[in-house]
Amino acid sequence: FESHVVPIIADIDAGFGNEEATYLLAKKMIEAGACAIQIENQVSDAKQCGHQAGKVTVPHEDFLAKINAVRYAFLELGIDNGIIVARTDSLGASLTQKVPVSQTPGDLASQYNAFLETTPINGVEDLNEGDTAMKLNGQLCKPTRLDNGLYQFREGTEKDRVVLDCVTSLQSGADLLWIETEKPHVKQIAELVNRVKQQVPDAKLVYNNSPSFNWTLKFREQVYQQWLDEGKDLSAYPSIDDNKALMAPEMDNTELAQAADVLVQNFQRDGAREAGIFHHLITLPTYHTAALSTDILSEGYFGDLGMLAYVRDVQRQEIRREQASVKHQDLAGSNIGDTHKEYFSGDNALKAGGEANTMNQF
Repeated sequence: FESHVVPIIADIDAGFGNEEATYLLAKKMIEAGACAIQIENQVSDAKQCGHQAGKVTVPHEDFLAKINAVRYAFLELGIDNGIIVARTDSLGASLTQKVPVSQTPGDLASQYNAFLETTPINGVEDLNEGDTAMKLNGQLCKPTRLDNGLYQFREGTEKDRVVLDCVTSLQSGADLLWIETEKPHVKQIAELVNRVKQQVPDAKLVYNNSPSFNWTLKFREQVYQQWLDEGKDLSAYPSIDDNKALMAPEMDNTELAQAADVLVQNFQRDGAREAGIFHHLITLPTYHTAALSTDILSEGYFGDLGMLAYVRDVQRQEIRREQASVKHQDLAGSNIGDTHKEYFSGDNALKAGGEANTMNQF
């Protein structure tokens, strides 16, 4: 028996609204066949790609309410083993949309506010028109508020915010974590996950092996830095800050580049072993493969190769690899159509199959 049912993780961004909107969207995704829902802690109305600048996060209470909404959607549909992937963008987010209200010292709101960039004040005379004041750790202060109304986090709090995001999400019903990083670096990921595991020992991470990273450059930089720290002679190589030179084709066969490629090749295994990565995703790979293959085919077809560009590099490869796609008519459903025609019209059916069908050439 061969199943064509593929487990689906539905990415609902930040829920496209409040917790009610999140519940409604999650329910639709689950009804459509999703067994897992991924949701992130950015604001819905200013959501950015995780690998872009300008990210704004929400207080924990807001995000945890959305996790509750997703769980409710699963349970309402009778699914008690639905998976929630909680993603934090805090590593690259320096802004928050609002300051949560603390009810008791040390609660989640208080911990969140402690990450804010603030200026101590002595009284009302230190405030400008429209300023916000707050009491934080016994000190009266005002949080740094930008012209767009957003509040600034203190520099250097990124990792602490990520850890708190992850711990609270898991403790509030999430099953897996997703930490969005700015580069694919096993040691960086492991540092964060190990801190989470100090509080939630069975924490598991989903990691995005994203094409948004320049994998070649980032791993060559890692090897370069490692060799630099080890005192290795790097005089034959360009500066670590010269991205163009590090990416040059003549670098490809160097010892440094080959060492970097080994790290890339082992990234999934190393990440699983050292950084607690439970599931590796790769987003948008077919977007890039389609673009590249079309460019290569066009270059050959409209160049000297002509039709051989397709025959040699596409169709012949499909045949050698025994790919079903070479019989595109079959995949389009012509055989199913013939079955229906015969059922509907009997011997009078005009069937597409038969000896004259060119799909028989394959």
